Amino acid sequence: MSERYATVRYLCGATAARTGDEASGPALLLLGVAVAGSAATGSALLAGVTATAAIGGPLIGVALDRSRRPGRLLAILLVLYALGLVAVALPVGRLHVAPVVALALIVGLPSPALSGGWTAQLPRVVSASRATGVSTWDAMTFGAASLVGPALAGAVALGFGALTSVVVAAALVALAVPAALALPDRKLPPERVPLLAELVSGVRAVVGNRTLARVTAVSTISIAGTGAFVVATPVLGERTLGGAAQGALLLALMAVGSLAANLVTVRRPLRFRPETVVFVCVLVQCVGVTGAAVAPSALWLLLAVALVGAAEGPQLAALLAVRRREAPERLRSQVFTTAASVKVSAFALGAALAGPAADLSPALCSALAAAFQGAAALTHLLMRPRSGSRG
Repeated sequence: MSERYATVRYLCGATAARTGDEASGPALLLLGVAVAGSAATGSALLAGVTATAAIGGPLIGVALDRSRRPGRLLAILLVLYALGLVAVALPVGRLHVAPVVALALIVGLPSPALSGGWTAQLPRVVSASRATGVSTWDAMTFGAASLVGPALAGAVALGFGALTSVVVAAALVALAVPAALALPDRKLPPERVPLLAELVSGVRAVVGNRTLARVTAVSTISIAGTGAFVVATPVLGERTLGGAAQGALLLALMAVGSLAANLVTVRRPLRFRPETVVFVCVLVQCVGVTGAAVAPSALWLLLAVALVGAAEGPQLAALLAVRRREAPERLRSQVFTTAASVKVSAFALGAALAGPAADLSPALCSALAAAFQGAAALTHLLMRPRSGSRG
């Protein structure tokens, strides 16, 4: 019973933190569009708060791997991130965009704690016999967060303004603090090695493992396409659905497709290797994003967006399965946070490139997103393991 309670508490905390994180991006995007009237400003804020994750991820991973009380450290990072979101939102429209984006770059450093930082703690919450099942539910919290977060951001922005939407996102992140504090401590002191050596070991654990390197490269390029498509949603919503705020609801529709697909695969597990699932899902996302770019009506746009989401959910579940299978125990936090931070930074790159394109044409922005997904599929083929090697 105690393990079941701990599992529920963990999943609730992870869901709250990830929902706040998923809401914060669309909220900042809508805030930039509302205040400056430009998708480029909104994408700059979104890119700023995600770009430095590649720096913060490895450092956070080392800190969590070294900490006797990783839950307390995770709670501190959640508080810092929540306060930072509010600090970024308040001066928008009052200060020049450059210093606000600079602040966002600092705030984004602890963002990998909201994704990989949680997942890396799961083996201490549940027994090995229940790890696979709970890990699937953990992956589904991403889908639930992707569903609720953007929808909440759009609804709050419509009813109370984009600034309030950012504050609500920060409050959700803060709600996860008690669950983080309740995470189990380590039973044995972690092994101490020099910081630089440990950072290098973490990078090698990802890059040196051919299977991990392959899925990380593919998912990183794919998430850059997702970042570009997220920036396209406000202008797609304005063009087809009657308002930029409705674009955030498109993200919620993506999440509906993601969650529904994951629920189906829980009941009927796919019989393919997770690496193959990642590849197929990237191809489907490419088709969906292309369909959104050329959609002649609202119905076709909604169908295309739902298809993108239906591929996104199983892709994430397969990616986490590969990481869980391949990551060394001693470097588990680093593997999860490093890989997650690289993906977050790739998302920022895609969003930054898409901002000016979205101001020119929503179709051009969607085409950029489709190009990223196509490049991800090509990367999967180019990094095919040699005959006889694993993966």
